[in-house]
Amino acid sequence: MSFLDHLEAFRWHLVRSLCVVGILMIVVFNYLDQVIAEVVLAPFRPNFPVNAWLCMVNKDLCFEKIDVVFQATEPYEQFTRAFFLAFMGGLVVGSPYILWEVWRFVKPGLRSSEKSLARWAFWSVFILFNTGFVFGYFVITPFSVRFLSSFKLAPEVQNIWRIGDVISLITEISIAGGILFELPFVSYILSRLGILTPAFMRKYRRHAIVIILIVAGILTPPDPLSQILLGVPMWGLYEVSILISAYVQRKKLVKQR
Repeated sequence: MSFLDHLEAFRWHLVRSLCVVGILMIVVFNYLDQVIAEVVLAPFRPNFPVNAWLCMVNKDLCFEKIDVVFQATEPYEQFTRAFFLAFMGGLVVGSPYILWEVWRFVKPGLRSSEKSLARWAFWSVFILFNTGFVFGYFVITPFSVRFLSSFKLAPEVQNIWRIGDVISLITEISIAGGILFELPFVSYILSRLGILTPAFMRKYRRHAIVIILIVAGILTPPDPLSQILLGVPMWGLYEVSILISAYVQRKKLVKQR
């Protein structure tokens, strides 16, 4: 195929993906009340899974209501955020189809030996990102909400949050969790390129643990249990990345013999 033929094929893959996202946006928009109540505001409630579990483990972490008032301060804020939520919902729900369209576009240009590796890479990125996205929403978000809502410069200062900022906070944390969980895949790629080695990661393991503890301490309330619950998975990802890097290095040594 010529360059223009490739461009035409890409255009139709893109058009079909956008059509699916657009249809799903309409569906999400029709259920916007449920999305706001069950997704956006859910981490602020005591019956949210992580909040309820923390309450069972430690009664001091129980709460009846998070002391935050939500408001919209701009005429178009609620409408624009509704559109943003519909778009994000359509993108998240439609991501498997989008990935399939990307695979259909890339697949014809791959050799037989490359297809299995590319298929593995696609699914690895997809599964790791979605796992991290879910982790960010269900674990990091409630910890962040609890900490930010309880931190006050003075008792007289009231927490009044723009609903747009709340939606942005939850979205950014969830996406950051997805990116964070890509660490094993990034480790695999960098190790394949010879940029990263298991020896380097083991050498700086202590530095990595300190950084993980700092991040966990910032994102969670001043409670050791909360910090451990967030820090352990992050540490686990780092250790898995070391194992992956070591595996790639062993494979290289076998090929060189």
